[in-house]
Amino acid sequence: MAETISSEMLVAPVTLEGKHVQLEPLLAAHHAALTEVGLDQDLWRWIPVPVRTPEEMSAYIEAALAEQARGVSLPFAIAEKSSGKPVGCTRYGNIDRVHRRVEIGWTWVGKSWQRTVVNTEAKYLLLRHAFETLGCIRVELKTDSLNEKSRAAILRIGARQEGIFRNHMITASGRIRHTVYFSIVDNEWPVAKTRLEQRLKS
Repeated sequence: MAETISSEMLVAPVTLEGKHVQLEPLLAAHHAALTEVGLDQDLWRWIPVPVRTPEEMSAYIEAALAEQARGVSLPFAIAEKSSGKPVGCTRYGNIDRVHRRVEIGWTWVGKSWQRTVVNTEAKYLLLRHAFETLGCIRVELKTDSLNEKSRAAILRIGARQEGIFRNHMITASGRIRHTVYFSIVDNEWPVAKTRLEQRLKS
């Protein structure tokens, strides 16, 4: 008999703390620190609307907070625990409380913190909170079909590729983007969790 879940999940701002990073509710006050590390064109290569100026970073934060106010997103600043310095952003998006699913994405990390444990632990904290606290039955991730690095990284955390949405977006450059969708569902989380914890120990 199929499991029945009737309660609607409660998604609210929260701080998620790991060994190396802390995910803090995004605030307008993060603007200066995020501008300091985030105005690098390479960071935004695969993101449909790039951030290139302090004004665009303000607009980026304001848009994220507006989505939070509408209940469809929950944005975080990624802070390095050793220094307390914000080094990037991530969020839950496309929140569906009735059907108990969220998307993890809109993630970027300053160049000095790339290829470190920062992004892996941020994903781990978001996935753990989604499945073990929010009670999600599905977490979605997506990326540009041309972003081979991101596609490989999503597979490494235990997500499954589901398909490609063709002609999904028109980017700021005018390029038509195809988007690759991935997911982890609740009964796959224990294996993905173990894999992530092993990566964080190595």
